Amino acid sequence: MKTHSSSAQFCVGVLAVAAMLTSCTTISAEQPILLKDAYKKHFLIGVAINRTIATGTAVRADNVNRSLERVNQDIALVQTQFDQISPENDLKWQMIHPQPGPDGYDFGPADAYVNFGLSNKMYIVGHTLVWHNQTPNWVFLGTNLPPGMTNGAGSDTSSGRRFGFSGPRASREELLERMREHIHTVVGRYKGKVKVWDVVNEALADGGTNMLRNSLWLQIIGPDFIAKAFEYAHEADPDAILRYNDYSLENPAKRQKLIALIRSLQAQHVPVMAIGSQTHVSVSSPSFEEEDMALTQLETLGLPIHITELDVNGAQGGQRNTSGDVSANASTTEGGLVSDADQKLADAYAGLFRAFLKHEKSVKVVTFWGVNDGVSWRAQGRPLLFDANDQAKPAFEAVIRVVTGGAPKPSRVN
Repeated sequence: MKTHSSSAQFCVGVLAVAAMLTSCTTISAEQPILLKDAYKKHFLIGVAINRTIATGTAVRADNVNRSLERVNQDIALVQTQFDQISPENDLKWQMIHPQPGPDGYDFGPADAYVNFGLSNKMYIVGHTLVWHNQTPNWVFLGTNLPPGMTNGAGSDTSSGRRFGFSGPRASREELLERMREHIHTVVGRYKGKVKVWDVVNEALADGGTNMLRNSLWLQIIGPDFIAKAFEYAHEADPDAILRYNDYSLENPAKRQKLIALIRSLQAQHVPVMAIGSQTHVSVSSPSFEEEDMALTQLETLGLPIHITELDVNGAQGGQRNTSGDVSANASTTEGGLVSDADQKLADAYAGLFRAFLKHEKSVKVVTFWGVNDGVSWRAQGRPLLFDANDQAKPAFEAVIRVVTGGAPKPSRVN
């Protein structure tokens, strides 16, 4: 809910953003070109929003500390430029279901997010139902000792501790029931409103020969935890598009694991309905050719492709890194920006959107992970189209020029 003074300040924010767009990002002399309008015939243009935007308040949340004036400008930018939204955090298990039992839910922020999308007539995505990260310990807690532990003590060095949990665990049956209850409750609450769900997030192993990450979901339930999650989500909302979401699909080895996993699920008639490619990339890679190859191979699965968490890291520490791993984020934004960062960012975005347009029969959604650099999880890498003051960067013009047919040679936006 907005504070008592937010309505007037919101109007100021709308006017400020409108003036900014008219003066700074006009491609034609007649009127500014907006992202969602420029790509309307090709795919949805989305953005991840934080709690401050969803609630219209200057609350400190999602590592964001913005004044109400800035929040209102962020809101106006979301409303102006985008037609689809994802939540950064408020539908993750830790946030929406922090305590066990039917009274353990906290629906307020998630309700605000969904209501924001509905009131602005936006296509709403739910992120995420089953993930190894940001899941509270109680979900895995039980009375079964993990391998290597006896009488409540032991080594347990290979499993739960790196996921923030060790000790007696739930049984397979207990964890499946908790998963089912959570998915049925959350998906059921927003049935018909949330159109797409990231059902399982980042289950693939990053390296080595194992297909799946050695998560507690895998250790306790087994590899069919993925199929079960999709089954429960489909039961809760048969009309929702159910998505598997992962990062580093630009990497050929990781991509082959994804293809093998999805083909296996398809053979079992698991209702996987779309592939989510996070696309956390850098100004150095992938090239247009590499992104084109990645999308070409993903298309062999015969499913829609959603670019779910797009940003392009301009920090020196993050070059040639396509990981979306939260624990590795700090190192990927170290070292300051690369030289000529604005131009390289513009060139990188132009190459990506050229690839997305080439594959527009498969690419149905492109979602930026954050509305501007100031609220980005990789703020030091300046990875988005708008700076911390919601001013369009040269990369914005580059993305527009890709679709309008102009030469992708963006000039600096003053």
